Amino acid sequence: MSNPDYIAEKEKCKVFLKTFTTTCTVGEKKYMNLLENISRRKSDALDIDLADLQEFCAEEEGFGSFYDNLLSNSRRYVSLFAEAADELMPRRASDLMDEDDTFDILLQQRENVEANTDDAHGSNQGLPNLLRRRFRVYLKPSVKSEMRDLRSIRAADIGHLVTFKGICTRVGDVKPLIEVACLTCDSCGFEIYQEILGEAFNPISKCPSGVCRSSSNTKDLFLETRASKFTRYQEVKVQEMSEDVPVGHIPRSITVQVKGSLTRTVGPGDIVVVTGIFLPKAFTGFKAINAGLVANTFVEAMSVTQSKFRNLDACTSSDMMNTLHRYRKHPDIYGRLAQSISPEIFGHEDVKKALLLLLCGGVARRLLDGIRIRGDIHVCLMGDPGVAKSQLLKHIVTVAPRGVYTTGRGSSGVGLTASIQRDTLTGEMILEGGALVLADNGICCIDEFDKMDESDRTAIHEVMEQQTVSIAKAGITTTLNARTSVLAAANPAYGRYNLAATPQENINLPAALLSRFDLMWLILDAASADTDMALAHHVIHVHREGRAPGLSFDPIGPAELRAYIAHARTFRPSVPGELADYIASAYAEMRQDELDAGELAMVKLRFYLHH
Repeated sequence: MSNPDYIAEKEKCKVFLKTFTTTCTVGEKKYMNLLENISRRKSDALDIDLADLQEFCAEEEGFGSFYDNLLSNSRRYVSLFAEAADELMPRRASDLMDEDDTFDILLQQRENVEANTDDAHGSNQGLPNLLRRRFRVYLKPSVKSEMRDLRSIRAADIGHLVTFKGICTRVGDVKPLIEVACLTCDSCGFEIYQEILGEAFNPISKCPSGVCRSSSNTKDLFLETRASKFTRYQEVKVQEMSEDVPVGHIPRSITVQVKGSLTRTVGPGDIVVVTGIFLPKAFTGFKAINAGLVANTFVEAMSVTQSKFRNLDACTSSDMMNTLHRYRKHPDIYGRLAQSISPEIFGHEDVKKALLLLLCGGVARRLLDGIRIRGDIHVCLMGDPGVAKSQLLKHIVTVAPRGVYTTGRGSSGVGLTASIQRDTLTGEMILEGGALVLADNGICCIDEFDKMDESDRTAIHEVMEQQTVSIAKAGITTTLNARTSVLAAANPAYGRYNLAATPQENINLPAALLSRFDLMWLILDAASADTDMALAHHVIHVHREGRAPGLSFDPIGPAELRAYIAHARTFRPSVPGELADYIASAYAEMRQDELDAGELAMVKLRFYLHH
């Protein structure tokens, strides 16, 4: 294929921005309106919807290969769209001149100096377009964009626009990234503007003005930070999803560079869909000596969206709200929602109801003296092998708006709380959150809880009650939020539950940790002819058909269940006064029954309910 004529391609960009109209409102020029908002300082982003571009290229003559060229050479076409937008940008209205900020005043002063400069040696270079530009161009993917696995992005995709899904494991601080460097001569006061395209640059060493060249001035130029242009820059490390990792492999991760208005849109533990340009990055400095000819790769983000919403955003659409109101009118909505949790698993109705309460959570209270009483519920599933404890944990992670799954034997105390890492960009020591910190405002599922080392298990004590992680290491003393619900699954001390032993002997967990669980479920594999026959038919049907046997109703899907839970978490219920007396008396009776039986009290009053 011959190289495209980029001058003609830029004209095509101008035609698209100038003539594209939306189908819903006939005659409205979508992108010219966006440029008008940018000129009025109402927006700083020019979002090019790839669905609009694909539709325009299919209808217009001469745009046959334009869309494919953009996907395979995205960075060049982003700059072409930016140059086309600069030429089509409407002039700013005179009534808005009073709202000029410092950058506008400084830019106007530079333009006046440039207009009055008369250099006989032709050193007047003019202001670069990047310095005048007050917006960034982003390519927004269409609904039909191909979703790639992170592992399938190879060297053949260099320069291409790729879309993939992953989980954020590390989110760096937002730092200023220089785009245009302003170098000032100490002798003649001449300003030189140098555009910076990469992460490193060699500043101009000699002044190019005619005054300095005629006098053979050798003084160095110095960087004028106030006159330079910076943009917001953030590095995010995205790791591939656990279900996409082949057997016997470790998860792969990639660095995503986020700039401009896309910064501060994600946090650690978020599951995101990233659309960006896959680019190489050569090592610099001492790393280049060891790396040799090897280069690193990264993704320059064009769009970052969260796959699972952690709040009410999941159910803001009118269609979803109508669906939720229709579900609420069902007489047994509590049981219907509970049975929709992993319908492939036979029985466990009460356990599923408890897991539904775990997803919805309680109400956190902050008292007048600053003490915070947690509202998250901790549940422990203690039972015999083969009762689907791990399957329930896996399903809860998929349903929860934010969930992290880990195992007891494969987790350390540092991996659960926080670790100290060295930042690859600045070389400073930074904190990297563990599983409990990543699950903030979510659920952390810990399987094989009884097989954890005692030293690692003590790291969970503070998280379960105070919901914080205190760190004092490597010169960093801080407290991280870990407002998470813990769902643990464990086996009894003897492998199977021994009915001849007491519950304290079967439950091989420390009393300090056991008291922090609000619900302790003992799931026994008791032999019963009728139950075993129904269970066998259920399992055979799942293996034959690949789905659960038909229920009396259609189970609620994971997306709708997640939206219902997110909507339910916005309410703050309270305990009525007449019910408070009943709860207090029931608690006292349970404690008295255990005392009469001669056992250590298993029921603890961990927090008070205020009404």
